[in-house]
Amino acid sequence: MPVDTKRVRGPEVSQSPSLFLGRPVAVLPSSGPRADGRQRDQVDVRPVFVRCGLVSQAKGSAYIEAGNTKLMCCVYGPRETERKDETDMKCGRLTTDMRFAPFSCPERGSWIQGSQDKDFSLMLHESLQPAVCLHKYPRSQIEVNVMVLENSGSVLAHAITCASLALADAGIEMYDLVLGCSIRQDGASYVVDPSYMEENYSSSASSENQGGLTVAFLPSLNQISGLQSDGEMTEEILTAGVRTCIEGCYKLYPVIQQALAKAVRKAAPPPSES
Repeated sequence: MPVDTKRVRGPEVSQSPSLFLGRPVAVLPSSGPRADGRQRDQVDVRPVFVRCGLVSQAKGSAYIEAGNTKLMCCVYGPRETERKDETDMKCGRLTTDMRFAPFSCPERGSWIQGSQDKDFSLMLHESLQPAVCLHKYPRSQIEVNVMVLENSGSVLAHAITCASLALADAGIEMYDLVLGCSIRQDGASYVVDPSYMEENYSSSASSENQGGLTVAFLPSLNQISGLQSDGEMTEEILTAGVRTCIEGCYKLYPVIQQALAKAVRKAAPPPSES
């Protein structure tokens, strides 16, 4: 029998990988430490790894890793607006595009932008636009592209932080950095920077005070540039959740500042010997 030399053949005796895939539990424990060791009802965010300037073809780029959540952002521009009918003589234009890689989620997705990608792109645009000095770039366009490499929860919050860092790395004038933080309310308790399991599975049988909240915050100006919530939460719970997210942003601020300062020192020319 002829052998197909152009196809990589698997072993003759093998089993489907789906047999080894464990099914996630439908109900998570509502008390005690979380699965990754963090505490409930505390501003306990995951350790963050951040780097700038990794993509040489882009004007600015940033990579952020929080737990198993991994994102890459590239910024292009400012450059001439492609469509002349959208040219603004007094102000520039900011475009955002956020996509999930097909391999980023437990269920394989598509390269075609879905409804969730469009919603996240709109929220990203609303969060970044108040912080960018668009009046400095008339008749120009700034493009922000975010790619989610692995989704392990809180992707929108980390996408906001990563995009803000990439804009700063590109030298775009901004009023302040934009940091994102999210919480998941589960009945009487909440978790900060929730994982994928915590976002999609509830530990309480009651439907009261069940929802998620993501806040985009400008720490130096002490202003909120974007807020996105889903589910049902009372006014008191929502107000307390916003304060918790702001506190989480302040915890991330020194890490982001240090990464940006390191990138600036690396890109700066060496001092001249005179």
